[in-house]
Amino acid sequence: MNMNEYIEHTLLKPTATKEALEKLYSEAIEYKFKGVCVNPINVRRAAEVLKNSGAKVITVVGFPLGAMVPEAKAFEAKRAIEDGADEVDMVLNIQAVKNAEWEVVTKDIKTVKEACGQTILKVIIETDYLTKEEIVEACKCAIAAKADFVKTSTGFVNGGVGAKAEDVKLMYDTVKEAGLKVKASGGIRDKEAAQAMIQAGAASLGTSSGVKIVNG
Repeated sequence: MNMNEYIEHTLLKPTATKEALEKLYSEAIEYKFKGVCVNPINVRRAAEVLKNSGAKVITVVGFPLGAMVPEAKAFEAKRAIEDGADEVDMVLNIQAVKNAEWEVVTKDIKTVKEACGQTILKVIIETDYLTKEEIVEACKCAIAAKADFVKTSTGFVNGGVGAKAEDVKLMYDTVKEAGLKVKASGGIRDKEAAQAMIQAGAASLGTSSGVKIVNG
């Protein structure tokens, strides 16, 4: 198992400095990570640095609360793609999930997917906030909206656990027949946790501990 091929090397902190971001990019190249995940304001620079490196540029929209109207998320996604993003991770309308407004949830995702076109869209369902039943229904909305991935977490829930192998497996079992994949993210800090996520069905890992993980 080449762990580096799963890792989306992540820096989404609001206090991220230029130096920290440049280090992120250089580590992605050095360790041949799957990609980097950065905020939209950093996409253009990431695309410049990582051009021809093989590492993808991933960004987040509607981040971290998902509490924007679909059109705002769609605009954010379209602009990020124009700036060089290869993949987009969106936070879905969590409030609508908690209210069991499944048509609203599906429309939220579909609006962003239409803006993304052929660009891969991952839907962050924020598992820490959801019951098992809500996780399944949120995944079904992602399928209906023709998203490409479902993703566990933003990693920004205070006191939240983030990715759990049991949730990854539940998500994988729900979406696999429809052809969607799962990204595990949030709280993955060592090789053992990373391996558990992959064994549960994760095709990508979002983590700020990529170097530590590949160095074992």
